[in-house]
Amino acid sequence: MGFWIFLGVVVLLVVWAIGAYNALVALRNRFKNGYAQIDVQLNRRYDLIPNLVETAKAYMTHERDTLEAVIAARNTAISASKAAAAHPDDALAVQGVIGAEGQLAGAMTKFFAVAESYPDLKANQTMLNVMEELTSTENKVAFARQAYNDGVMEYNTKREQFPSVLIANNFGFQAAQLFEVDQPEVRQSVRVKFN
Repeated sequence: MGFWIFLGVVVLLVVWAIGAYNALVALRNRFKNGYAQIDVQLNRRYDLIPNLVETAKAYMTHERDTLEAVIAARNTAISASKAAAAHPDDALAVQGVIGAEGQLAGAMTKFFAVAESYPDLKANQTMLNVMEELTSTENKVAFARQAYNDGVMEYNTKREQFPSVLIANNFGFQAAQLFEVDQPEVRQSVRVKFN
C-alpha cells in the first residue's frame, strides 16, 4: 500500500511539473509574440524615416547634420531591433532597443523642431502624407508595447510565484525585460504637427 501512495505522489509531482513547465513556455511565447508585434511597427517606422528625410533634403539644405543624425540614429535602432527580435527573451537586447529608441526620439525631436522653420516643407503633400503615416505608426508602437509589457508582466509573475519558481530556476526561464522608457522624450510618442 505504501508503494502505491508513493507512486501516486510521484505521478502527481510529475504531472504538476509538466503543467508548470508548459505554462511558463506558453507565457514566454506570448511575450515573444508581443515583441514581434513591436518589431513590425518599429520596422514600419524605420522604413518611413528615409522618406521623411529625402523629402526634407530639398528644403533643408543647410541642415545636413540634423538629417544625418536622424539616419544614424535610425540605423542604430535597426541594428538593436534586429538583435532583440532574434532574442526577445534577452533582457540586454531589449534594453539595447530602448536605448537606441531614445537616441532616435531625440534626433526626430530635433528634426521636427528644425523643420518647423521651413514653411514650404510643412506644406509639402508628400511630407504631410509621411507625417500622417508616422503618427499612425507611433500609435501602433504604443499599443504593441503595452501588449508586450502585459505579456512580460504575466510571465515574470508566473516564474516568480511558488511553486513555479522551482521549475523556472531549474529549466532556465530567465526574467523578461519590460519595454520601459527612462527618457521622457521617448516615453511620449514623437509629436508630429505641421499646422
